[in-house]
Amino acid sequence: MTGRPAPALRAGRLPDAADAVAVLQRLDTLAGQDFELELLTGGLTNRNYRVITRGGAQYVARFSSVKTSLLAIDREAEFHNSTIAAAAGVGPAVAEFAPDEGVLLVEWIAGRTFAPADLDDQDQLGRLADVCRRLHAAPVFASDFDMFAVQQRYLAIVRELGFRLPEDYLSFEPIVARVEQVLRGSALDSVPCHNDLLAANIMDDGERIWLIDFEYSGNNDPCFELGNIWSEAVLGVDRLEHLVTSYFGVASPVQTARARLFGLMANYGWTLWASIQSSVSDVDFDFWEWGLEKYARARSEFQSAEFDDLISTIRESIRTEGAKPWPTPSR
Repeated sequence: MTGRPAPALRAGRLPDAADAVAVLQRLDTLAGQDFELELLTGGLTNRNYRVITRGGAQYVARFSSVKTSLLAIDREAEFHNSTIAAAAGVGPAVAEFAPDEGVLLVEWIAGRTFAPADLDDQDQLGRLADVCRRLHAAPVFASDFDMFAVQQRYLAIVRELGFRLPEDYLSFEPIVARVEQVLRGSALDSVPCHNDLLAANIMDDGERIWLIDFEYSGNNDPCFELGNIWSEAVLGVDRLEHLVTSYFGVASPVQTARARLFGLMANYGWTLWASIQSSVSDVDFDFWEWGLEKYARARSEFQSAEFDDLISTIRESIRTEGAKPWPTPSR
């Protein structure tokens, strides 16, 4: 359904409850129904409401602002990819998408949201690796996600608009070029990835794990997915090794090194995401401080005694084993 955007959305702001009700009443799924709204906390780029109809149906309405275009979010692709993830059995079913209204309506999942501590556990990481494999085996997504390209796009926006940068951020750009060279030179086949699996985007209904919020989804190297999970949850290297082993079905020092470098790049790139958000977002959240925490972890990895060894491990595997020095993920 398309229609006239609510005033809050036309102004680029996220809607309050009254505006949200006005929009939702125009959706085909909810037209003519009585429903209640419950504001959900935790969204950093959207305003999310739980929708409970008198008939007992429940949904999540995800409202986005036009300002998120600065963050490389493609809402049409998010809708398309969400339907693929739902068909693969890893994401909630999509009830309706109304781009002109700035809303995506998905079915409610009755379960608990993970916290980072949940991922500091071998069994949970094994379950998550299985879900990732199922998503990665799905039909291709609408577009690609490349953190190197995204980071450069964010950097251009930050510099053009005069947003804040950590003082020594640009000093690491030459080192990033080294990371990009070895990761592209050892690239895995691109697969449909979520690309933003922080704990808050993982839910457990008691029987299965679900992935939610496919804003940054796109075809990508699966080791980015694994490395981003590791970096978002701030886990030890032993947990990354277990996650990689669970995903591929065999221990792989090369893919562990690749995932760790992707985790580094995730922190380095999301630092700029935070800079943009701290300047444009309506959400009451200290994005800048959040970004500085990401950056501190990226700096620590850049400057670690193991950094050169990670690069060398990948380079040596390319030299000795050719273009495909990795196992096939177990299915």
